[in-house]
Formats: sequence, structure tokens, C-alpha cells
Amino acid sequence: MVSAPHKRHFGIDPRTGKLVLGTWHIPMPRSRAGRIGLGSALMVGGTLGFLPVLGFWMLPLGFVVLSNDISFIRRRRRRMVIWWMRRKRRPNAKSGTTSDT
Repeated sequence: MVSAPHKRHFGIDPRTGKLVLGTWHIPMPRSRAGRIGLGSALMVGGTLGFLPVLGFWMLPLGFVVLSNDISFIRRRRRRMVIWWMRRKRRPNAKSGTTSDT
């Protein structure tokens, strides 16, 4: 039996409660307050991206964590994903092909 190719996924898996970033699975707090606190801390740390260890990579990760519990952020994240996928599937003007990588 051939297994289907692993589709990359970003977000919180509703079955396991873990944050999925491609092939990485990171445990998340079970409480809503814990997830909001973690997401907020990531956002604050992301604004200090010019410092060592902290980085601008924390901002999108904070948005993903917060989007699990805050509907306003969830709607914005979904719109961003739709925009990104449409942009990715748009035909390339130079070669005339789509970029389905």
C-alpha cells in the first residue's frame, strides 16, 4: 500500500491539540488562557526581533497560536491563506507555467 504524500499543514491540529508547522508538532497549553498568553508573548517577543534569540519569526507564530481562540485573528489568517494560495497558483508571467511547488 502506498501512502499519500504528506501535505504540509500549519496551525493547531484539533485532534491532538498540537501546533503543526510542516513536519514539526509542538505541544500547546490545553487552557484557552494559556494559549492566549503564549500567543501574546510570541507577538511581544516578535516586536523585539532586533535582539538576539528573539526574532521576527515569532510574529507569524503568535498569530497562528492566537487564531485558534480569537475569531477576529482567525478570519484574518484565513483570508491571508486564501490570498497566498491564489497568488501561488497564479500563472507565472515569464514562463507561462504555474508555481505548484
